[in-house]
Amino acid sequence: MNPEGPRSAAVLPTAGPRAADARASHHDLDRVWSPPEGLYGWLTTTSHTQIGRRFIVTAFIFFLLGGILAALMRLQLSHAESGFLSPDRYNQIFTMHGVTMMFLFAVPIMEGFGIYLIPLMVGTRNLAFPRLNSFGYFTYLIGGILLYAALLLDIGPDAGWFAYLPLAGPEFSPGHRMDFYAEIITFLEISALVGAVEIIVTVFKLRAPGMTLNRMPLFVWALLVTSFMIVFAMPSVEMASAYLILERLAGTHFFDPAAGGDPMLWQHAFWFFGHPEVYIIFIPATGMVASIVVTFSQRQMFGYPAVILALITTGFVGFGLWVHHMFATGLPSLGMSFFAAASMMIAIPSGIQVFCWIATLWTGRPRLRVPLWFVLGFVFLFVMGGLTGVMLGAVPFNLQVHDTYFVVAHFHYVLIGGAVFPLFGGFYYWFPKMTGRMLNERLGLWNFWLMFIGFNVTFFPMHELGFRGMPRRVYTYLESTGWEPLNLLASCGAAVLAVGVLLFVINVLWSRARGQAAGDNPWGADTLEWTTTSPPPNYNFHFQPVVTDRYPGWTRGPDSPVVVGLKDDAHEVLVTTTLDAVPDHRTTFPPHSIWPFLTAVAVAVIFFGLIFTPWAIPAGAVLAMAMLILWFWPKHHVLHRGHEEDAP
Repeated sequence: MNPEGPRSAAVLPTAGPRAADARASHHDLDRVWSPPEGLYGWLTTTSHTQIGRRFIVTAFIFFLLGGILAALMRLQLSHAESGFLSPDRYNQIFTMHGVTMMFLFAVPIMEGFGIYLIPLMVGTRNLAFPRLNSFGYFTYLIGGILLYAALLLDIGPDAGWFAYLPLAGPEFSPGHRMDFYAEIITFLEISALVGAVEIIVTVFKLRAPGMTLNRMPLFVWALLVTSFMIVFAMPSVEMASAYLILERLAGTHFFDPAAGGDPMLWQHAFWFFGHPEVYIIFIPATGMVASIVVTFSQRQMFGYPAVILALITTGFVGFGLWVHHMFATGLPSLGMSFFAAASMMIAIPSGIQVFCWIATLWTGRPRLRVPLWFVLGFVFLFVMGGLTGVMLGAVPFNLQVHDTYFVVAHFHYVLIGGAVFPLFGGFYYWFPKMTGRMLNERLGLWNFWLMFIGFNVTFFPMHELGFRGMPRRVYTYLESTGWEPLNLLASCGAAVLAVGVLLFVINVLWSRARGQAAGDNPWGADTLEWTTTSPPPNYNFHFQPVVTDRYPGWTRGPDSPVVVGLKDDAHEVLVTTTLDAVPDHRTTFPPHSIWPFLTAVAVAVIFFGLIFTPWAIPAGAVLAMAMLILWFWPKHHVLHRGHEEDAP
C-alpha cells in the first residue's frame, strides 16, 4: 500500500534501508522525539527510555534504603536483650523494610526494566499511552517520598507490611501511622496497574511487523504474563487497603467481629495479592535469566515453547495458593489440602524452566562473564528456596515452623535469590545498552562473590533459628534462648552482603564516567534492542525493523527489511495485529506534556489529604478533574524550540 494513502492504510516493509523514504532523517526524528531540556523537560518527558531509567534508579535507591533498615534490624538482633532500638522504633523499621522491598522496590524495578526494554525489544518507538506512563512514575515517586517522610516524622506504619487486622485497626493502632500505610498502598498500586496496562497494549499492538507471538523474546513473554497478573492481583490489595482506611477513618466494620465483620477477610484479600506478588517479582527475573543464558551460551533457547508454557502456568497457578500463608488460622482441613497441593505443584513449571536453561548452557558455548555468574548464583539459591517452599506447602510441617525464622529464611531465598540476583545480572547485561559503557568485570566478580557468600551467611542460619523456635517480628530475645551466636553470624553475613552492594554502586558510578565504551552489541546478543545504538536514540530506531525469525539480533544485516512511510515530524508509530504482527494502521502519540505530573499531584492531594480531613476528597477531585480536562483537551501540536509541544 502507498504510505501516503489514508491514515488507516498499512505501512509495509521495503527490501532494505536503501529503498527507504529519503525524507526521514536522524535530525528531524531527534528534534521531534527529544524532550525539552532542564527541569521542565524532566517533568514533561514521555520517553519510555527516560521514564524506565527513572523507575530503575528510583527503585534501586529505595532498595538501598530498605537495606539500611534491614541493617538496623540486624544490629538490634545481633545480641540478646539489645537496647539499640526501642520496640516502637523497631516496629516502624520492620514494617517499612517490608513495605519498601515489596511495594517500592521489587515490582517497580521489574516494571522499570520492562518500560525501558520492551519497546526496544518489540521494535517500536515508544510505549503505548506515553503520557499515562509519565503519570505512573510520578504517582510512584510521590508515594515513596511521602512514606519515608512519615517514617522520618515518627509516624511511619508499625503493624507489619502485611498489616493484619485487628492489630492494624483503630483500636490497636491509634494515630495516623496505619492511615499512611493504607493510603500509600492504594496510591502506589495505581502506578503498578498503569505500567501493566501499557506493557500489555504495547506487546499486543505495537510489535514490529513479522514478530509473531512465537517470535517474541522470552523477556517480553515474562513481562506480559507479569502484567496480566498485576491486573488481576493488585485490585485485591487495593480493595483491602480501601476497606482498612474506611475502617479507620469512617468507622465501618468490615473486620470487626463484634459488628458482624471478620478479620480473616483482610488475610484472604491481602494474600490473594500477596502470593501472586512473589511471582510478579520472580517471573520477570526468569525473563532476564533467559536473555542472559541465550546470549552467553550463543545458542537458541532449548525448549522455547516449554518455557513460555511454564511462564503462563506459573501465572495461573500462582493465584491458587494464597491460603499457603494461612494454614495456622483454623481453616477446614479439606480446603487446606487443595492449597497444599497447589503449593507443591507450582514447583513443576519452575523446574521446567531451570532444566531448559541448563540444557541451553550445556549444549551451547558458555562464556563465564559477570551476568552469567549472577544467573548461576540465582539457580543455586532459587532451588534452595524452592525446596523449603515445598516443605512449607506440607500442612503439618508448616504448622510447626509457622511465624518462625525458618519462614524468613525461605522468603529471602526465594525473593533475593530468585529476583535480586537475576536483577543484578540484568544490571550488568543491559548497562551497556542504557549508557554505552561497560561495567568493570573485575569489580563485578567481587560484587558477585561478596553478595553470594554474604547472602548465604546471612540467611542460611535463619533456618536453624526457626527450628530452635525463634519467632518472627520480635525486637529482642533472652540470652538463655541460645539464639545469639546464629544471630551474630547472620549480622556478619549481612555486613558482607552490604559491602557487595556497595561495590556495585561504586562500579556503576565509576563506569558511568570512565568505563570502557561498549559499542552497539558488546555481548553478541540476539534481541532487537541490540540492533540499534547504545544508548538508543530518543526514537529507538531510524527505520522500524521487520522481523523474520526468533533471533533478529543474530540474523539482521544492512539489507534487512525495514518499515518506511512513518512521519519524521510527529510521534507516529505503526500499529500491528495481535497474533501475527501484520501492519494494520498508523497512529500518532501525543507529545511531551506537564499535565501527567500535575494530575499525579492532584490525585496525591486526595489520598494523603484524606488522612487529615474529608474535605480533601472534593478539593482534590476538583483539582484532578481540572488537570484531566487540560490533559485531554483537543489541541494541535507545534514545534517550540525544536520540540513538539501542545498548543491550544
